[in-house]
Amino acid sequence: MSEQTGVVFNIQKFSLHDGPGIRTVVFLKGCPLRCRWCANPESQDPAPCQLENGLTLAADRQRMTAEEAVKICLQDRDFYEESGGGVTLSGGEPLAQPDFAAGLLTKLGVRRVHTAIETTGYAQPAVFDRVTALANLLLFDMKHWDPVRHREGTGVDSRLILDNMARAIRAGKEVLPRLPVIPGYNDSLEDAAGFATRLREVGADRVQLLPFHQFGENKYGLLGREYAYRDVPALHEEDLAGFRQALLDAGINAFI
Repeated sequence: MSEQTGVVFNIQKFSLHDGPGIRTVVFLKGCPLRCRWCANPESQDPAPCQLENGLTLAADRQRMTAEEAVKICLQDRDFYEESGGGVTLSGGEPLAQPDFAAGLLTKLGVRRVHTAIETTGYAQPAVFDRVTALANLLLFDMKHWDPVRHREGTGVDSRLILDNMARAIRAGKEVLPRLPVIPGYNDSLEDAAGFATRLREVGADRVQLLPFHQFGENKYGLLGREYAYRDVPALHEEDLAGFRQALLDAGINAFI
């Protein structure tokens, strides 16, 4: 029987923002969320993305085995060891390809490579538990504290996400909640208070703030899609000072 294959749309080396140390990030295709600010809109659909000129993105879709992906990751093993880094699975949503993600994590774990998953947490509990048990670190996005606003911004309800986060924390997993701060969506002081409440409910006492950026804007034009945040200024660390302080005042260790 042939080895499980998966669909990867990019493998990015020398990343410094997707977990500790120097890392390689494997981006998997497919995501159940439709965040209006998504920086990787080509990752959402598991099928190749069609450009306006009828072509597909050059790096949009590559089917490979877990062993093939691991071999690419291991090319930089010396950097992982020197920096305390490793490999991060991202997307899209890695849990949308659970067998492939589990295969990658297992093979990397056997080779003693530190692994992380960047996840929305939107997966059935059995899938979530099986795959995340194989990773050393969960970088767990929180999009909104209010379930109605969460659905408005992402297309899905937040209850499954919060339940999975709480269960992972109770199980003793290393979980880092991360909050993409989006202008006009979740960036008010009221939102900061709401996030603090949700974080305490799931058992978390820290959160990483991710300021809104425009890195994915050009992709929407290539895909012939409307970008909801066109011409919205990016946020910088100083813009989040009040938001961060509100979380700190509520007992949440918020950092950027």
